[in-house]
Amino acid sequence: MTQAPAKPHRVVIVGAGFGGLETAFGLAKAPVEITLIDRRNHHLFQPLLYQVATASLATSEIAWPIRHLMRDRRDVTTLFATVSGVDTAAKCVQLDDGGSMPYDTLVLATGARHAYFGHDEWEQFAPGLKTLEDATTLRRHILVAFERAEREIDPERRAARMTFVIVGAGPTGVELAGTIADLAKDTLPQDFRHIDTHKARVVLIEAGPRVLAGFPDDLSAYAQASLEKIGVEVMLGEPVTECSADGVVFGGKRLEARTIVWAAGVRASRAAEWLNAPADRAHRLQVEPDLTVPGHPDVFAVGDTVTIKDPDGNPVPGIAPAAKQEGRYVAALIKARLDGKTLPPFRYKHAGSLAQIGKRLAVIDFGRIKLRGAIAWWIWGIAHIYFLIGLRHRIAVAMNWLWIHTRDQRAARLITQGSSKVAQ
Repeated sequence: MTQAPAKPHRVVIVGAGFGGLETAFGLAKAPVEITLIDRRNHHLFQPLLYQVATASLATSEIAWPIRHLMRDRRDVTTLFATVSGVDTAAKCVQLDDGGSMPYDTLVLATGARHAYFGHDEWEQFAPGLKTLEDATTLRRHILVAFERAEREIDPERRAARMTFVIVGAGPTGVELAGTIADLAKDTLPQDFRHIDTHKARVVLIEAGPRVLAGFPDDLSAYAQASLEKIGVEVMLGEPVTECSADGVVFGGKRLEARTIVWAAGVRASRAAEWLNAPADRAHRLQVEPDLTVPGHPDVFAVGDTVTIKDPDGNPVPGIAPAAKQEGRYVAALIKARLDGKTLPPFRYKHAGSLAQIGKRLAVIDFGRIKLRGAIAWWIWGIAHIYFLIGLRHRIAVAMNWLWIHTRDQRAARLITQGSSKVAQ
């Protein structure tokens, strides 16, 4: 009697971000059958999302269709679907349309969203920046603010429309503030006839004592001084206590503003809730040293979904290189298990921290080596171009940045998602 061939090991990966995609890449040629599930059809290069929001890059330059990335991987099935839960007893992933997907090994790379610290009602007034939809919506807010100001007669209302508030001075907040300031002072002045875009206010509000808290003190101070030099108003030690359609309240003061951007915190997906597993205050899964979920050795979690410490006892940062390292480790461990082997615990290796300040300055922390200014900006640009997928995207982004650097022009100043009649 002919024996039926053994079924391949079924790996389900939820989320096609940096961690999920790296896991899939790492499992190439392994004896597995992979199902990659994402509620969007594209992989997004999130570190440059703010450049779409500030009209520096087009959406197609930082995002790639998942099916295209996996077109040569016959072992990978891509599903455009939303996961609603996990049944660990039945070993299947539940989908919101009532379907399910069985697994032998599950990898959760479900990412994170914005955290409003108990004030979720602020989201409608202060959107965050995590998706392409967020970026194009914010780009519309920014560009429409200037268009409405051009037609505004009342000086106070005009000033409010030309005031841009960014809450949170981490890398995203700093990069947004600097780029909006550059947009107003270098790109737009010749486009308008009734307003002086140089008068736009960009206000960066941080509850903590300094900007870029994850960087050394000297780089943080340099970043603040550089932001202030290009006109950004930096407000430290004053948490926001109210957000509304009219502006914000911080430090007991009200600031009238029509555009508010939230960059103050993140909250992980519902993965911990799905598994009834331990999580921290940001809902990130507390995983074992091998990135498995406690009590579920067949379930891994990576990226912004998890919290884990590095060899020095510090939390691994929620950045793309960390997610990629975790994804590579999980792929290697899955292959080792299939061979009846195991691996040492995951060890994160920090390659450095980078942040852009405006269009010609940046700060970089490589540990012993710290860089700032124009040279750091060039290294920042080269590093980001290197991590983009595909030669066409690398060339397109490089040409855009060189054009902005030399001509102060941003070609992606397109107002989409509505007409001029839409209220702002």
